[in-house]
Amino acid sequence: MSAAMKTANSAKPPGARLLAPSRWRAWEIVAWLAIAAAPFVLRQHAALINEVAIFALLALSLDLILGYAGIVSLGHAAYFGAGAYGAALFAKHVMPDPLVGLAVGTAAGALLGALTSPAIVRGTDLSRLMVTMGIALVLLELANKFEHITGGVDGMQGLVIGPLLGRFEFDLAGQVAAVYSLVVLFVGFVLARRVVHSPFGASLQALRDNRLRASAIGLAVPARLAAVYTFGATLAGAAGALLTQTTGFVSLDVLEFHRSADPLLAVVIGGAGWLWGALAGAIALRVLHDVLSGFTAQYWTFWIGLILVVLMLVGRERLFRPWRWFGR
Repeated sequence: MSAAMKTANSAKPPGARLLAPSRWRAWEIVAWLAIAAAPFVLRQHAALINEVAIFALLALSLDLILGYAGIVSLGHAAYFGAGAYGAALFAKHVMPDPLVGLAVGTAAGALLGALTSPAIVRGTDLSRLMVTMGIALVLLELANKFEHITGGVDGMQGLVIGPLLGRFEFDLAGQVAAVYSLVVLFVGFVLARRVVHSPFGASLQALRDNRLRASAIGLAVPARLAAVYTFGATLAGAAGALLTQTTGFVSLDVLEFHRSADPLLAVVIGGAGWLWGALAGAIALRVLHDVLSGFTAQYWTFWIGLILVVLMLVGRERLFRPWRWFGR
């Protein structure tokens, strides 16, 4: 950076310098326009795009609590499953409207996050791993036990989801579902971006880097961690509701361990503490899954594991340095 640019930046008021990272960049707008065009340009892959959008929203919710707040979790499937079952039960017993069902599933994830966050934000990283995993396992067993409500291992089949906005039916090709999920993903991304670029988001990163110093200057550590954890659980609940509505089916699979491990892998691949990293990691992992399983249906996990090993040995910064430079 030249001396003139440095002088110009230093001449800006402090508020303008703090707000600079929150401004949308041209490449972000172009990226979202490309994402929005994907269901129309790649119509034959609309079902995959819908799956990627739901998975990206789940990875985004995990990145909020892991990358920005430093809360490790192996039980994020609990909130994903709460949203999925909440939307399914609402559609079956109350009304099939997808937008209202999405709100119900999102609220179910938020409620569960608010109830469990006080126990999770306290203690060490190891205790958080155990508590989060335990919550997901408890919900999995409860869903299996109360099969007269959840359908047990057979799941809740034949869910009727009404047309979106009363006009757009969910088609077999998945184009309407893909557009619907991408819109919800964009709204979730905008909300998450607003949070991380706010003073609250700056305080979260301070807590992540040094919790003792943050508490010494008067920050309410448990309250802030509980708030961001609840927000992450809210987005995860929305992702679960989207899965139920776009597939018309929900089963115990939404509470299985891989629903917690997969978004963690996506965050590792894309980079924690960067919202676009969560999206990029989710897209890369799902596309790799689809491509590799097409070549070798039995051993695709071996190749994904090999890619992860290379990524860790070589270093993400070396592999993605041009992209991160372009993003900055």
